[in-house]
Amino acid sequence: MKRSVLTRYRVMAYVTAVMLLVLCTCMVFKYGFDTGEDVTFMVSQTHGVLYIIYLVFAFDLGSKARWKFGKLLWILLSGTIPFAAFFVERQVVRDVEPLLTDAAPVAAKV
Repeated sequence: MKRSVLTRYRVMAYVTAVMLLVLCTCMVFKYGFDTGEDVTFMVSQTHGVLYIIYLVFAFDLGSKARWKFGKLLWILLSGTIPFAAFFVERQVVRDVEPLLTDAAPVAAKV
């Protein structure tokens, strides 16, 4: 497996997790203080699109790593639980690192 597959997943895991925290903050302001409805709408739409991209990259990584369905489902759902994606991402990196192949060309000795 190429390192770029893991990198794409990691970037989207962090972006999705941060956007989810921003969305939770916006929801507190919207329902707790009756402010920021327009901002909440934009943040929720952005998080939704980013979460779909996260799903695609996580599924791609999971299929290449040959994860069981339960593990893949947990990783896919971690983008919907605040702070979970940060912890799940670290575990995924530990699991996938041994599967990576370095695509660096080997120099021929003369």
